[in-house]
Amino acid sequence: MADASAREVGGRPAYLGLGANIGRRARALADALALLDGTDGLALAAVSSVYETEPVGVTDQPRFLNLVARFDCCVSAEELLAAARDVERRLKRVRARRWGPRTIDVDILLIGDERINTPELTVPHPEMTRRQFVLVPLAEIAPEVALPGGRTAAELSGGESPAVRRLGTPAEVVARESADAGSDG
Repeated sequence: MADASAREVGGRPAYLGLGANIGRRARALADALALLDGTDGLALAAVSSVYETEPVGVTDQPRFLNLVARFDCCVSAEELLAAARDVERRLKRVRARRWGPRTIDVDILLIGDERINTPELTVPHPEMTRRQFVLVPLAEIAPEVALPGGRTAAELSGGESPAVRRLGTPAEVVARESADAGSDG
């Protein structure tokens, strides 16, 4: 991933939640981070550990791998949404069933202190304060970030649990997934 300071993107912090529960989940997260980091106007600044989490909404599906990343962002909210959707398209996301299985999901959680409410985008993400799979990794990289309601990610995060279990850094999890895939063949 590119060095944010070398690219001098600047701008405001944008926090994105990434998740995947089908295919090579860890590889999808790593590929999504790389594609986003390669987008003009975005530079990866911090990334949480990868967490394995229980599905929410539709529970009869595989467990997810989730993480939260902070990007230095100098694009508009609409351009950030377009970049997130482009990454999902490039990584073969199919929107067949709401909250259903997916190769990748990229959610915009926060963009600086912006408040956006359009048919296409709501920021802050309306469900983020009720989702431990967002709060735990967010608290890891930005414990003091203010969330809707005035509390911080650290205050709202319940920490690791059987439903939200830390697996390691993205590189560690990709390496384990690759080794496991090699031993299956």
